[in-house]
Amino acid sequence: MNALKLQAARKAVEFVEDGMVLGLGTGSTTRLAVDEIGKLVKDGYRLVGVPTSIETEKQARTLGIPLSTLEEVGRLDLTIDGADEVDPQFRLIKGLGGALLREKMVAFYSKREIIIVDDSKVVDVLGVKTPLPVEVVQFGHRRTRTALEELGCTAKLRGGERPFVTDNGNYIYDCKFDAINDPEGMDSEIGSVPGVVENGLFIGLATAIVIGTERGAIIRERI
Repeated sequence: MNALKLQAARKAVEFVEDGMVLGLGTGSTTRLAVDEIGKLVKDGYRLVGVPTSIETEKQARTLGIPLSTLEEVGRLDLTIDGADEVDPQFRLIKGLGGALLREKMVAFYSKREIIIVDDSKVVDVLGVKTPLPVEVVQFGHRRTRTALEELGCTAKLRGGERPFVTDNGNYIYDCKFDAINDPEGMDSEIGSVPGVVENGLFIGLATAIVIGTERGAIIRERI
């Protein structure tokens, strides 16, 4: 599986051009892409990265990738990130790596977003295999969980008695649905719950998907 992830990561980095401002995603697959971007910088590419997590920031610094912030760059040329699930309409579930809020912000301000996955992440319907991460403020989070479960899921606090805390100081509930047949509607419903900061449904943001398969990397571009 790591070979397929590396295959997809290398193919995605082929889209990187000298002088670009890049969004640097978070997660095991994206980590491989950031390594490849570091090689480009070493070879003389003038690139600037905007990391989506403290973890990615640390990795990028060790590779010598120049970094900036979303405020400083304004718009990004390209973001490379991973996903936990991808459906045929390029809708995604992201956030098992815990960086969904910053990932969505960086994606929103990117001209293009390339998602890299292995073929196990490609699904017909979102949510069948993977829980949907929802980032919530700590205040009243148990009441927020109840409101989320009223939408038809089982919500589990990530980390349990020692909750996982995001880079933004929030908690994450992993919400398991039988399926998410209407991602747009679910995104709206979850967003209306007080206490919810952001959820892991990424809709209308990915412009291309690079899929690592045993037959080689496959590129799907949104028309």
